[in-house]
Amino acid sequence: MAIKQPSEIIGMNKKIRLLIAGYPGIGKSSLGLSAPKPLLIDVDKGIDRVAAKHRQPFIQPKNYEEVLADLTVENLKDYETLVFDTGGQLLKLMAEYVKRNNPANIQKDGNLSLKGYGAVAREFENMMNRAYYELNKNVVVIFHAKEEKEGDIFKLRILVEGSTKDNVWQTMDVGGFVEIQNGERVLTFANTERHFGKICHGIRPSIKIPQLSENIPNNLLTRLFERINENIRKEAEACEQARREYNDVIMQVSDIISTIKDTDTAKTAAENLKSIEHRLTSLAESQTMFRRKLEKMNLKYNKETGDYSVKTEIADNSQSA
Repeated sequence: MAIKQPSEIIGMNKKIRLLIAGYPGIGKSSLGLSAPKPLLIDVDKGIDRVAAKHRQPFIQPKNYEEVLADLTVENLKDYETLVFDTGGQLLKLMAEYVKRNNPANIQKDGNLSLKGYGAVAREFENMMNRAYYELNKNVVVIFHAKEEKEGDIFKLRILVEGSTKDNVWQTMDVGGFVEIQNGERVLTFANTERHFGKICHGIRPSIKIPQLSENIPNNLLTRLFERINENIRKEAEACEQARREYNDVIMQVSDIISTIKDTDTAKTAAENLKSIEHRLTSLAESQTMFRRKLEKMNLKYNKETGDYSVKTEIADNSQSA
């Protein structure tokens, strides 16, 4: 195992896992294909519904075994993003796969058993982790959305059979719903009263989806992923700067404390420590270091006089008597 330092994050390019949901026909597939160097896993067989100029290379697996066989390091060397369209259909292929592999996953009526739903959820997580960790790709999963009434409010939910819908969000870094707001398509990542969302690394709660034309390329997700990585680098640089400043402060504190030899130098050191501008947790640590030094030197502070003196044994003897 290679241990990495926090500063190495600055030079890294994080892969992003994104969930997109929305009504049919709202442009989710074209949006998914705006990710960097995408390969479309067209389990929904809907590539023909994407405008010809926005189509990208694709596969149309008939079953989940074909998905597993096609997604290899060698096959994917020219691609940066795997776009699964739709996640609901992918889960259906996974359901048939787990049925074929274990009879315990099937009820007598042929539907998934409770154990089967758990197997599908694990398989979905395995695929997302394989794409992200082993294949080192961005992941975009597209879901259809449906309305569900909760009380007096109609809420948007991803269209997934059974309890699996509760698991698909877990492996995602970012996720949101595409809706029409004031006549414009908007991708919203923030949690709202109407739907769930997932947001990270300082991206905006919602972004407008441009109307594509000859002058506007289909690259919204490419720019979003770049922005996320830029924010990660900025966060890392700020933390690295704070860490360097913290280390400098601790070195100053150590140098000052090392000068304590007697009561006079203890008082001088205390005054010098007050002038230090602290970073992160350095104030609390400097106080602990100073207190331990006084204990080691058998010194104590007198609050009334503001001076330091050597501890005597008289107090201890009187207490024991």
